[in-house]
Amino acid sequence: MAAPAAGSQTLSRGIRLLELIAASERDPTIDELAARLDVHRSVAYRLLRTLEDHGLVSRDESGRVALAAGLAALAAGVSRDLRQAALPDLEAVADELGMTCLLAIQLDRDEAVTLLSASPRQTIAVVSYRPGHRHPITRGGPGKAILLSIPEESWPADVDDRLRTEIAESRARGYAVSHDEVVSSLHSVAVPLTVPGQPPAAIAVIHVSLPRDAAAIAARLQSAAASVVRRYGA
Repeated sequence: MAAPAAGSQTLSRGIRLLELIAASERDPTIDELAARLDVHRSVAYRLLRTLEDHGLVSRDESGRVALAAGLAALAAGVSRDLRQAALPDLEAVADELGMTCLLAIQLDRDEAVTLLSASPRQTIAVVSYRPGHRHPITRGGPGKAILLSIPEESWPADVDDRLRTEIAESRARGYAVSHDEVVSSLHSVAVPLTVPGQPPAAIAVIHVSLPRDAAAIAARLQSAAASVVRRYGA
């Protein structure tokens, strides 16, 4: 493959930096981002300064980098109607179960991205999960729940027999589960969400432990998914 032109390479690196920051469990440093991007620190610094000038990232006093409000403004129009339809149910599930509840959509053939998340308002331990977090669609409850709802010919090419068997079992019971796959120590239960005109999606809860039986949690999520579909079509 031919090397990309300088301008497109710079843009690609800037976008990749935003993705790395969004996927980080804690705000990274410039050195950490440079290492992950495999570029010299000075290159990462110039990219971040440009993103910072546009209000897309910010740095705290210790030099750690976080996504900034400008990015939220750019993302405001992304699946706005779906996010508006889903938010009340995500908040209700989060408060009822005491678990972070999220909406993920298929980003491309190989990845899922968190579009929206809601944390319980009254609980001791809260798991933070940022919108924009990306992970392979073959890992984690939300990704696997999306696989339940799409034909196998649309799956990534690297799905092995073990995962095919797991997806078949998950499809039979109507929900997917995972543990320690995307974020260390976290459990997840997820169900498919099919909304006309929107990418394949899933509603999931995540926590360090499951407060109820997985089937009972899935039933609550299925109720929420049906409510989202009704609200979206209203």
